[in-house]
Amino acid sequence: MNKIRAAITGIHGYAPDYILDNNELAKMVDTNDEWITTRTGIKTRHILKGEGKGTSDIGAEAVKGLLEKTNTSPADIDLLICATVTPDMQFPATANIIADKVGIKNAFHFDINAACSGQIYAITTAAMYIESGKYKNVVFVGADKMSSIVDYTDRTTCVIFGDAAGAMMLEPTTEDVGIIDSIHQSDGMGRKHLHQKAGGSVKPASYETIDTREHYIYQEGQAVFKFAVSKMADISVEMMKKHNIDPQELAWLVPHQANLRIIEATARRMGISKDQVMINIQKYGNTTSATIPLCIWEWEEQLKKGDDIILTAFGGGFTWGAIYLKWAYNGMNHK
Repeated sequence: MNKIRAAITGIHGYAPDYILDNNELAKMVDTNDEWITTRTGIKTRHILKGEGKGTSDIGAEAVKGLLEKTNTSPADIDLLICATVTPDMQFPATANIIADKVGIKNAFHFDINAACSGQIYAITTAAMYIESGKYKNVVFVGADKMSSIVDYTDRTTCVIFGDAAGAMMLEPTTEDVGIIDSIHQSDGMGRKHLHQKAGGSVKPASYETIDTREHYIYQEGQAVFKFAVSKMADISVEMMKKHNIDPQELAWLVPHQANLRIIEATARRMGISKDQVMINIQKYGNTTSATIPLCIWEWEEQLKKGDDIILTAFGGGFTWGAIYLKWAYNGMNHK
């Protein structure tokens, strides 16, 4: 009997309608289009507007689109995993809320928080449930309303982040496709460089934490940049060597869209060309847990069954990792 692997059999993305471009940001904080583009590669980002709207709303839109696209009934889903750092609330899990909003009633669901690496941590977790033989239809959704924790008076962070969601269907296969390997690592020392200071059990919300603006993203850009480039590149090269993948034979690198300079440096270290790298950071910014599925969704029609693909991400924690997979179907229009 052939080994059971988990294959991605469908993908869908969603971004809110409102687009915040660099020129509008320049009216809110001391910055300009040239400064943002040069340092990040970002031109626009999507923002979720509306009272009472949260991460589950954009996550639910991505999952609804995925179910419709794959002609899957909500009743057939066994498990839903949501990767997010901006949950609707501390509890219940945003995965619970998304499942309720899309009518998934016969599954269990939970959240994963590994910052920007949450997306690949969740994909690997979903794959393991399938490889065990326990489940057949698993949905991963990466969703974040980053605008809810962005300080729009801090030009070093507010230019980077946007809101979006991406969802994947994973199913078992015995063909020579699917998720072949994953490598994940983390180092808690990185928390001092990238975190949210208040709102947790160490520093619960108070008048003081609100007044001192401690409920927003805190990032030491230079340290994060240095670690992100080395860790994403090293772990991707490790994966290529482990599976004897020649740089020219790699169909696609799908990197977390944190910063264009990080993506370009990672590709150089791997010895691959820009034509082999999926990049859409200019349109969406850093959407944290949604960047990788959003990229694949936009490139879906270009993908061919059997394509060698590496997914890689780096996030707060620090967390990082890579997944090697062979694409499971010939592309279709992502819309």
